[in-house]
Amino acid sequence: MLRRALPLVLAALVIAPALAQTRQRRAPVASPTAQRPVVAAPAPATYFPERFDWQHKRPDEVGMNAALVNEAVQLAIAADTPGTHDMALFLHNSFGKEPFSTPVGPIKDRGPASGLITRHGYIVAEWGDPRRADITNSVTKTFLTTVVGLAWQKGLIHDVNDFVRDYMPPDVDLFDAPHNQGIKWDHLLRQTSDWQGTLWGKPDWADRPVGETPDDWSKRKLYGPGTHFKYNDVRVNVMALAALQVWRRPLPDVLREEVMEPIGASSTWRWYGYDNSWVEIDGKKVQSVSGGGHWGGGMFINSYDMARFGYVFLRKGKWKDRSIVSEKWIQMARTPGTDNTTYGYANWYLNTDRKPLPAAPETAVRFVGNGSNIIYIDWDNDIVMVVRWIRGGGALNDVIAKLVASLKTTSTAPAPASK
Repeated sequence: MLRRALPLVLAALVIAPALAQTRQRRAPVASPTAQRPVVAAPAPATYFPERFDWQHKRPDEVGMNAALVNEAVQLAIAADTPGTHDMALFLHNSFGKEPFSTPVGPIKDRGPASGLITRHGYIVAEWGDPRRADITNSVTKTFLTTVVGLAWQKGLIHDVNDFVRDYMPPDVDLFDAPHNQGIKWDHLLRQTSDWQGTLWGKPDWADRPVGETPDDWSKRKLYGPGTHFKYNDVRVNVMALAALQVWRRPLPDVLREEVMEPIGASSTWRWYGYDNSWVEIDGKKVQSVSGGGHWGGGMFINSYDMARFGYVFLRKGKWKDRSIVSEKWIQMARTPGTDNTTYGYANWYLNTDRKPLPAAPETAVRFVGNGSNIIYIDWDNDIVMVVRWIRGGGALNDVIAKLVASLKTTSTAPAPASK
């Protein structure tokens, strides 16, 4: 048997390589000019900074001209708000001519002109003392309206066009007066409520009073809720107290758990109310926070945490794989009011028709506080910028003009030191 099988094995060893060579010769050969399927490179993942590690990049690495970015920084530094850093005197100079102007909340002397610029999420420039937790004045309003938005997201507020009085417990008479009964959440959010009354010892008419005499101030013209825009901190504080009644827990705790912790903010920010703005919620004393620093209090926060807050809106309310703020809420906040087309929800300043900021895209927004303290958000150019203590007039527009110009011509040369 072995002898008979041997010739067959030898034949197989000879035939198999021959068949393989035949198959190789018959295999089609790709033409060097033949089209190959194009495989698109995966888009780079959106960058989100970790809590203690916010990455920096050179301007040219993110498509910006380094020299022009530096010029923008130098303009911001040169435009430092003139006058005192003494906050008690600063507030007196701002509001001292108003009645009831005495501060009733904490204050802190301000730091130098500071800020930072991010593109694609990376820090490309910073100046001053961005780690300093300064009073941010009316940027606080944007934190407040965001907390109201979170209540809406969670179903605690069904519709912003609901009457606020329907959400108040029996012992809260904020909206019992006939003139105040028609106020809706949307009116409070847009500063068109025309709420009438006194809260925390401050009458509504005492904030930026209208008229020539004290008698004119207290007998101001009344407008129907939702018909007239009037920037007014008393009414914003009414919104804060109403939101506290809905959440039934301190608003800083809500903000910390729902926003600031998820986005990796520091533990240095504080949101204060007034010495006399304490209420009882379910048997516990809780401070109702203020919506700005008009009479002290409000948000004390550093530039990095402000930038993180702005960045979550740049990313349409998302942080990594988590939805923080509803994209629908952001659309609502960016919708102009009928009586002020450059203002959405407090404190969303819009660039309608590019009149407020000719150098910026019309879609850009900014959150603004006295001083000025500003979070600038530019979706078109993927930029978030924090500018603190920059004077008014055209200073901010000049800085933005340099940033926009920097996107048109890149440079490989590193920017000069900005500090």
